[in-house]
Amino acid sequence: MAKKQQTFTCTACGAVHTKWSGRCDACGAWNTIQEDEGLSSGPAANSLGTRRGSGMVLSDLSAKEAPPPRTSSGLDELDRVLGGGLVPASAILVGGDPGIGKSTLLLQAAASFAAQGLKTIYVSGEEASAQVRMRADRLGLSGANVQLAAETNLRDILTTIEAEKPQLVIIDSIQTMWLDTIGSAPGSVSQVRAAAHELTSFAKRRGVSVVLVGHVTKDGQIAGPRVVEHMVDTVLYFEGERGHQFRILRAVKNRFGPADEIGVFEMTGAGLSQVSNPSALFLSERGSPSPGSVVFSGIEGTRPVLCELQALVAPSPHSQPRRAVVGWDGARLSMILAVLESRVGIPFAGLDVYLNVAGGMKITEPAADLAVAAALMSAREDAALPGDTVVFGEISLSGALRPVGQTENRLKEAEKLGFTAAILPEGGKSGGKSGLRLTRAADLTGFVGDIFGAG
Repeated sequence: MAKKQQTFTCTACGAVHTKWSGRCDACGAWNTIQEDEGLSSGPAANSLGTRRGSGMVLSDLSAKEAPPPRTSSGLDELDRVLGGGLVPASAILVGGDPGIGKSTLLLQAAASFAAQGLKTIYVSGEEASAQVRMRADRLGLSGANVQLAAETNLRDILTTIEAEKPQLVIIDSIQTMWLDTIGSAPGSVSQVRAAAHELTSFAKRRGVSVVLVGHVTKDGQIAGPRVVEHMVDTVLYFEGERGHQFRILRAVKNRFGPADEIGVFEMTGAGLSQVSNPSALFLSERGSPSPGSVVFSGIEGTRPVLCELQALVAPSPHSQPRRAVVGWDGARLSMILAVLESRVGIPFAGLDVYLNVAGGMKITEPAADLAVAAALMSAREDAALPGDTVVFGEISLSGALRPVGQTENRLKEAEKLGFTAAILPEGGKSGGKSGLRLTRAADLTGFVGDIFGAG
């Protein structure tokens, strides 16, 4: 067995010696040489061994640093999702379904950032340069100061970026990039992981902001290893239904701003246009009050958003009733149905239940529980709620109603859009500053009895 090599380190200057001596040859200090235990006790081939690295610069928590500078794109909805603008040397990952408008959005964003003075390069790995130019002509961006390239070899891309020294680079998409040092095909796990690592590390070293476009799987998650999401600073998802003109850009991770912030766009023939008041847009197609229709006042990030929940309850011709959900969590719908049946005594056995969030919106917060229960009861009892009423609140498994956060912001948004009444749980902030007529309920049984006379 090979003998472990001993090393000795001077405590005064850090010089390393192969044997002990009374005086350090490097700094001349006496009795400062001690045996080095090393950083790791494992074999040198598989561990850090005895060789030391350079020391880190430490600072305490009281040290104050200026916030990172930001560059506004001129698109308020995009700046809102980014946390106020583009941060230099940041890495952003954008995912979304095919054809949802990712390339359109990023081409418009590239033109906007170029108009703000950023040198911008758009690299397309899926389309030829002529196809990108055709889209730019259709969007009226042919005069934008954006440099274009169609390439998939990452070595050539990084070489060009190093020579051109841009401030923003858009890669469309990361699944088409390939490294010549990896033998697997483009789009494979190893290629995607390595390409994302090279691009993000290059962006940090050179001070270049990079935007990566990522494909998504059938489940809506970004394809490839989840480690890609950990490498980047910001992860954005571009959501929307093909049948709706609304598109929602949602931040699910942001190291430079709030997560879960949304930006709302409308797809038009001239590209994506910003929607400054999404509540009015989501409720624009709402007609007269009808059974199963309820307006929910929700919070997306820091923005209150009103949307319409639609429910339909019909007798089922099958032995197993259907439960279909669009825009909400199907498991949470099953929970609400179970609470209505077990705690309130309202049976839904033998009934098909359909729930839809109008406008292509996707709701994730539990504050929609009470609005969903109201829509289900309205559809089951064939009784419409007043059209000037908003509903929000969380339902516990015991049937109690729990207050939700940012009550005042929800009520202010409803009042701004012309609503005059609100149904919400007891407790929480009073919301007395709003001019709405408030109806409070302590539990689901009382709510159903007071509003629908059932239970």
